[in-house]
Amino acid sequence: MRPGKFYTTDPWLEPFICIIEERIRKCQLKERELTRSGSLAEFALGHFYYGLHKDRNGWIFREWAPNATAIYLIGTFNNWKEKPGYAMQKINDYGNWEMNLPPEAIKHGDLFKLSVHWQGGKGERIPSYATRVVQDNLTKIFSAQVWDPQKPYKWSVPDFKPAPGSPLIYEAHIGMATSEERAGTYAEFTRNILPRIVKAGYNTVQLMAIQEHPFYGSFGYHVSNFFAASSRFGTPEELKELVDTAHASGLRVIMDLVHSHAVKNVNEGLGLFDGSHGQYFHTNDRRNHIAWDSLCFDYGKNSVIHFLLSNCRYWLEEYNFDGFRFDGITSMIYYDHGLGKNFTSYSDYFNGGQDIDALVYLYLANKLIHAFKPAALTIAEEMSGMPGLAAETKKGGTGFDYRLSMGVPDLWIKLLKEVPDESWDMGHLFHELTQHRPEEKIISYCESHDQALVGDKTLIFRMIDAEMYRGMTTSYHSIPMDRGIALHKMIRLITFSTAGSGYLNFMGNEFGHPEWIDFPREGNNWSFKYARRQWDLVDNKALKYQFLAAFDQNMTRLHNEFKVLDNPFVEKIYENSYDKVIAFSRGALLFVFNFHPTNSFTDYGIPVKGKFRIILDTDDPAFGGFDRIDRKSVYNSIRKADRPALNVPLYLFLYLPARTALVLKKEPIRRATEI
Repeated sequence: MRPGKFYTTDPWLEPFICIIEERIRKCQLKERELTRSGSLAEFALGHFYYGLHKDRNGWIFREWAPNATAIYLIGTFNNWKEKPGYAMQKINDYGNWEMNLPPEAIKHGDLFKLSVHWQGGKGERIPSYATRVVQDNLTKIFSAQVWDPQKPYKWSVPDFKPAPGSPLIYEAHIGMATSEERAGTYAEFTRNILPRIVKAGYNTVQLMAIQEHPFYGSFGYHVSNFFAASSRFGTPEELKELVDTAHASGLRVIMDLVHSHAVKNVNEGLGLFDGSHGQYFHTNDRRNHIAWDSLCFDYGKNSVIHFLLSNCRYWLEEYNFDGFRFDGITSMIYYDHGLGKNFTSYSDYFNGGQDIDALVYLYLANKLIHAFKPAALTIAEEMSGMPGLAAETKKGGTGFDYRLSMGVPDLWIKLLKEVPDESWDMGHLFHELTQHRPEEKIISYCESHDQALVGDKTLIFRMIDAEMYRGMTTSYHSIPMDRGIALHKMIRLITFSTAGSGYLNFMGNEFGHPEWIDFPREGNNWSFKYARRQWDLVDNKALKYQFLAAFDQNMTRLHNEFKVLDNPFVEKIYENSYDKVIAFSRGALLFVFNFHPTNSFTDYGIPVKGKFRIILDTDDPAFGGFDRIDRKSVYNSIRKADRPALNVPLYLFLYLPARTALVLKKEPIRRATEI
């Protein structure tokens, strides 16, 4: 067992060290194989070679299609006909095709495709490295588009350096970010939503659905064109302006990167690009994803690794993104996609059901990303808890900076659906919120975007339900309403304050956005009614949404001012499941929660030494609370009256109203009498 490796910190991994080290060896062998003539960054240059490019002599176009027998460039410039002047030539046995065109042959804005021939058939295809794909409003057909603006975008912040520290992530969907019943745009997001994110105190924006996808309702996860920013939201320059403006405001911008599967669509996607099933994907029973109705990449092929690594580099340098949230990692790394498994035994990670090729690819992707842009973040959407996934590659890990703590939102849904408030176990809650593997950093969140989709409910909608339609006025009160408002703040605060190393919120959930998400589809008559965010609700001073937004803003301030999440140690000080009280410290801050639905406690003793001031509480009327807390007092630890001996603990005596939480800051003690 080698010192400094992640698996030395967990004795339960000792029986599997040989398997882990064999995985590491395969990763290193593949890296050496691919970098014989340079670095991984030099290997990942596919987007510079393939696709359509302009040079001093005109246009050059290249494509990789080893099974093709002939390829023609067709488009608006030749009336979509196969013509000799637009025929590509096969230039080597590897399957590369190439053509050169004079400058006047095509122009900015022209639409085009490839007509690919193979033995026994042919079909129209969008080039695999297309960087601009648009849909015709009438025919709904997608085509590649020549994109050569006269004035390329000029970055105002070309070398953005994010502030160090833990990420506070605002997960957003460009199309949903408008109040109107339509798809929003990059420009509108830049103008209207970025200022909201800055004001809310988040330091990172995570953009969903950027890679082009033919079906809007897929939430962006059935990708067809991996190098094309979705044109339904605007132009490439408008996306670049969004990223640039965010950088100027101090915001890091990461994007969802979908390398776990691809859309089945033949005309738009890669499934039968050159007529063969196995160009990018598996050809056996592993080809079709049984849960997602999509195609699974064959990560064992160098050509696939080249395509996907080039895709990583492309988004980093072309759009200046600051990293990625990798989608569907669990699905990638297990042959059964992790479906229906609880992963309760370490052997589940090392029983031969793992796709080592996928793990090798993820190792290479992380090495490339961090070498090309050292400040970039990589986050794994992974629910199995695979050891080493979020450990550095130099420590034998796969290299992700963070793993999403996907069990936390499941925990909250389970509690709210199945466990009465008076039966919540404080010790179990604290354990579930703070557990993670010793080598990894995690991103915690209360609810995922999936929990807002049709068929499920957001946390606040689950708690308040139909009363949200009539009870969100500031003057209205009822038992379900008051419970929902109180727990919405408490759930967020305890999740945030116990988060391993970062926190995530989905757009609108911070202010309790009502209803669900339902993208336009045949079943709802292609309506946008529920595929938007109603910002007017939080802006309306007559409604309670403003209180939840104000609390969220003050919660993120705890990190921005006190660097709460940068401190890895969360120390439990007290728990009492009968009273539903739990207290813990993090850095200079003390967090005290009373989850009891009815019982308020006077002079409740918390065993902690020091002098404290309340800096945030959920009962503040500015946050929709009932103003039962004295926020001006200084609280000093004292000994219990019935235990005056010098060697007994000191206690902080607090008033804890039902369903409230306090955040107290430890003050310096200036005099010996101030205990």
